[in-house]
Amino acid sequence: MLTKEVEEILQKLRSCGFEAYVVGGCVRDFLLGKTPSDWDIATSATPDEVMRIFKNAKPTGLQHGTVTVGHGYEVTTFRIDGNYSDGRHPDQVVFSKDIEQDLARRDFTINAMAHDGNTFLDPFGGQIGLEKRILKCVGRARERFREDGLRIMRALRFASVYDLSIEFDTNCAIHECKDLLRNIAVERIRDELCKLLCGKAALRILMSYRDVLSLIIPQLHPCVGFAQNNPYHCFTVYDHIAHAVAAYDGSDISVKMALLLHDIGKPDSYTEDDRGGHFYGHPEISKNIAEKVMRDLRFDNATASEVVHLVGYHDAGIAPTKRSIRCWLNKIGPELFEKLLWVSEADRKSHTPGTQDKKLAELSEIRKLLKDILAENDCFSLKNLVVNGRDIIALGIPEGKRVGEILEWLLNEVIEERLENERKILLEKAQEYKTSIL
Repeated sequence: MLTKEVEEILQKLRSCGFEAYVVGGCVRDFLLGKTPSDWDIATSATPDEVMRIFKNAKPTGLQHGTVTVGHGYEVTTFRIDGNYSDGRHPDQVVFSKDIEQDLARRDFTINAMAHDGNTFLDPFGGQIGLEKRILKCVGRARERFREDGLRIMRALRFASVYDLSIEFDTNCAIHECKDLLRNIAVERIRDELCKLLCGKAALRILMSYRDVLSLIIPQLHPCVGFAQNNPYHCFTVYDHIAHAVAAYDGSDISVKMALLLHDIGKPDSYTEDDRGGHFYGHPEISKNIAEKVMRDLRFDNATASEVVHLVGYHDAGIAPTKRSIRCWLNKIGPELFEKLLWVSEADRKSHTPGTQDKKLAELSEIRKLLKDILAENDCFSLKNLVVNGRDIIALGIPEGKRVGEILEWLLNEVIEERLENERKILLEKAQEYKTSIL
């Protein structure tokens, strides 16, 4: 179970007369058959004692009893937390010599286990929780959430990622205490949301905690229960969104967030006639809302830009032809275009069964054509064009704006399949173009 360096740290602490265990997520992940990515070590030694034992130790959180040893291993003294007046961090901590007191302060039973390589400690039934696929708070759920409101999002994230059911009292406390999230930094909420969306049980969590998601993203609230009233949609707007998020089984967060926001503007665009409900112009409205949501959640600019573009284009028609695909590649580039296909496919899969078979078949054909275009290095951008600015200048065109205009014209002619991407042909056409403008 233990890496060599972790085992050495534990042994050294024990040889000096102290208790030492790996605790929390690494024990949980090991029991789930996963390789732990982080190792947290808890010990009865005080930070000063840890610093004396390990000459390479660095104080990285002394107020909470944490010292970092070796290659990023956090060693924290057993402790009891005081009051959480800010709803996020303990006002003070009291060091303890009892590992069970330390485990009792933790959030969920699946994170309140310890192991020293030989002895396994599980005073709150975390292993049974994992076996029965149940997430439960340590002690009273409401107290745990009032101590740290972010635990609400952590609960949803763990339930989604590990496909756990949330125990009754913990579930009730999440709904009752959700307003505590208003006091949590949006960056922390955003990070938990991203992990939640990529979890295997994301659909169940999104459907069961509409109120929490609507608090995080208020613009989702009008989508909850909003009937679409047309034969292509068997779900309300929010439920369609949730199913679309789950229909994409990848982990690209731009795609996940785009699916979460792609129809968020539908309630603002709804009209109805004798043919049923319509949402004319909803991609543009959704795009504008998505821009605000991504800004409010403080996503980085690159991810925010991708999401906004994907939302804006999610309902655009893409014909299953090389010409159409080249146009899109020229417009948004291969990487974003491929993400757009994932968004479109997940969206279509979340419509009424049987109504999108033709569209899904077209998306499959588009993927095949895209693969061929990229493999053949087909021309869809200026860098693929066999002539460049120097070639145009050599024809006698003065360096400047006109050179770019000619290149863009040639590229468009190639994309539209009116010209072949061959040097001789393009230079002849450029010469004709030059003559026509002089």
